[in-house]
Amino acid sequence: MLLQPLAALAGVLGAASAFEYYTFDGPGSPSCHNVVEVHNASSVDDMAALVKDASSRGLQVRAGGRGHMWYDTQCSDDKTVIIRTEFVNGISGFDLAAGTVLVEGGVTFFQLAEYLHQRNANMGTGLVNWNITLGGSIAMGAHRTSLREDAVVVGGVLAVDIIDGNGDIRHVERDEADDDWLAASTSLGLLGIIARIKMRIFPETKVYAMQTTLQEKDVLDGDIYKLISPYLTANFWWWPYQRKFHWRTYDIVPANTSAQLGFQSTFSVTALEAAAAIVLLNSGKFSPLPNIASEGIFFGLWEKPNFHDKITDEEIEDWPVYGWNYDVLIGGLYPGQRPEWEYGLKGYTLELAFPVTRANEVLKRIRALFDAQEAKGTPVASTYRSGINIKFGKAHFDFLGQVTTGTADEQDWSKGAIMFDFPSFRPSVGDQKRYNEAFYINLANALVDEFPCRPHWTKNTRDVFKRAVKNLDPDYLARFKAVRQRFDPKGIYRSVVGEIIGMYD
Repeated sequence: MLLQPLAALAGVLGAASAFEYYTFDGPGSPSCHNVVEVHNASSVDDMAALVKDASSRGLQVRAGGRGHMWYDTQCSDDKTVIIRTEFVNGISGFDLAAGTVLVEGGVTFFQLAEYLHQRNANMGTGLVNWNITLGGSIAMGAHRTSLREDAVVVGGVLAVDIIDGNGDIRHVERDEADDDWLAASTSLGLLGIIARIKMRIFPETKVYAMQTTLQEKDVLDGDIYKLISPYLTANFWWWPYQRKFHWRTYDIVPANTSAQLGFQSTFSVTALEAAAAIVLLNSGKFSPLPNIASEGIFFGLWEKPNFHDKITDEEIEDWPVYGWNYDVLIGGLYPGQRPEWEYGLKGYTLELAFPVTRANEVLKRIRALFDAQEAKGTPVASTYRSGINIKFGKAHFDFLGQVTTGTADEQDWSKGAIMFDFPSFRPSVGDQKRYNEAFYINLANALVDEFPCRPHWTKNTRDVFKRAVKNLDPDYLARFKAVRQRFDPKGIYRSVVGEIIGMYD
């Protein structure tokens, strides 16, 4: 997330006037509308003191990490203090023999990955994007894409310390018989700020990445579970106008398999690439043709590995790619390049999780909606550089997670979930709507209404959350609410999402 210097300065000065707090997309993309202070916390004790102070003044509090928030659902619409955790990032207690490490909530995956690699260790498969804090990832139920291994970040967590609504620190141990743990596992930040995390760690490994192009029918009519479940992690990238998928798989290999040191980046772009993309994609607001052309270009680029050599920064041209665990599974930014959103390439997104047992049915329904749109003369194409991301998550039991099990919908979530993650370009001209904006709304409504599904907690609009509440388990919501009331009796950590799912009725 950008540092938002004006917002931070207002917080330091204690300004009373409210302002918008931005998502990683910057001005014009608010995650909160009524922020009165932003504090760059420097320690766990500092965060606790800030919570006590805000509570004493009758203000709401929300944690702010490095940014994985697309819409205005981070806070409530009441006056809110943002406590940024990014600088509370200590790592200690490394013990590879015991398989544990202690990190503070503001540590990013990149920071921990570097720290562990230097000590011949890694954090397994509980990974998400390089720029997201561990505390934020656990709070929102973030996931890797795997049906074989733990896919949610909290799958690698042994205990958490949470700063509750009174500013006190509560310690919660991993225990699936304990409602405190089942709520803390995906807390949405409603219990408090995740201050410390005890995590599992593993000996460092080499992995490979392999990608194959599949015809659309091979996925829609294929055995999707069989295509994904054998691997350490695997996913699809869907190109709807091309009617093709890229099928990406990863797994561990012996360390002497290859001397190659691959480093992945999904988000790195050069200034020249960004300028060209903005012109082409903005023209797609007025006609489908530039969007079709964009998908063709992106598809061709994504055929090649999105990897560089970590030492030389040279592009890697051929599959498979080999390298260290985190470098290959996630990576980061290439030297001298910046993430796309820092060039003004902003996005909309929709992400919903469905039982993997219904994966073919879901994808065929989406294809039918694409076909109906094409029949109207307004075909849909991917306007995101890696296509539509089809991810997967192994089942993990908690109250609000996307991959939880035993729910009242009586669906079989035990084999895991398929996540339909549909990012799209947000035009920077006119009203900033897509040329077929109504289609995207209809798509979301149809999927939420026709299938058992769960929303990603930071990648959906308020309207999607409101519509999706009916798909959430009422008993799990009630049990989570009971924990929330104990951790935060005054409700200072409330958010729009918390309000929508009935945590403050």
